Amino acid sequence: MFICLLVTIFLRSISAEAQQPAKIPRIGFLSASSAAALSARTEALRQGLRELGYAEGKDIIVEWRYAEGRLDRQRELAAELVRLKVEVIVSAGPEPTRAAKAATSAIPIVMTNDPDPVGDGFIANLARPAGNITGLSTFAPELSGKRLEILREVVPRLSNVAILGTSTAPGQPQMIRESELALNAFKVKLQYLDVLDSKDIEPAFRAATNGRANGLVTLPSGILILQRSKIVELAARNRLPAVYHSSQFIEPGGLMFYGVNALDLDRRAATYVDKILKGAKPADLSVERPTKFELVINLKTAKQIGITIPPNVLARADKVIR
Repeated sequence: MFICLLVTIFLRSISAEAQQPAKIPRIGFLSASSAAALSARTEALRQGLRELGYAEGKDIIVEWRYAEGRLDRQRELAAELVRLKVEVIVSAGPEPTRAAKAATSAIPIVMTNDPDPVGDGFIANLARPAGNITGLSTFAPELSGKRLEILREVVPRLSNVAILGTSTAPGQPQMIRESELALNAFKVKLQYLDVLDSKDIEPAFRAATNGRANGLVTLPSGILILQRSKIVELAARNRLPAVYHSSQFIEPGGLMFYGVNALDLDRRAATYVDKILKGAKPADLSVERPTKFELVINLKTAKQIGITIPPNVLARADKVIR
């Protein structure tokens, strides 16, 4: 009788364990920007997860966190994700990657894009990251010179370029050096305008006007993304031809974008999440380079500010807004 009782208890315990729902993986997403500004990119990440068989809320839970341009908030949100014990943190740019790195050395971090992950101190090298961070790099420093070349083709008498950036953003010193090298080759002056806060944007444009800038280039920055509509408006008001670092500037009326297809990087980031959830270590997953680049031109804005886009530049565009 006693043995039968033990067997019954044992079988019931096995049945109860079998009925326990499987643990749903929980990942964190950290952005320096806002949910609205990142909507297309987060949808690309969701698409990548869906392609790998993850249905959000069913097979995976995503803790979305947005710092709304506040650096101190990024650190708080990174610490919050660590307290939630997420399996992976996906960072939407170099600033949130830095915040996540400061918050944990144990939880895997997947970068969706970073201009210089080695120079920023996030990884040891591209092939063998060595720590808890891996993902994708934009190699933006190499693109700065290309954006200036395009601007020079559109503005043949380019003499003074205003470069809008955020000095505290990772990778900016290298991008500025690349820009200086390109401008020196063209014998064009560079005017760096530092935007640390939204209140710095209008003074920056006044400085560009006073400095007689006849072209504008932006560098990767969470603050600039948040304020993209205002930047595009001021560029148009000052009739300043601009090449932007992100395609998100095109929707509010930006003139030109040249760079990495960020949506492709966000979609591909899902493959890193999948591999890590299946047991892979970030240190063993090499950091990938971008594979897709885009040139987008807005002819409506070109007409508005009174410039003509040369046919050879238009012919190279992946997308033209008429």
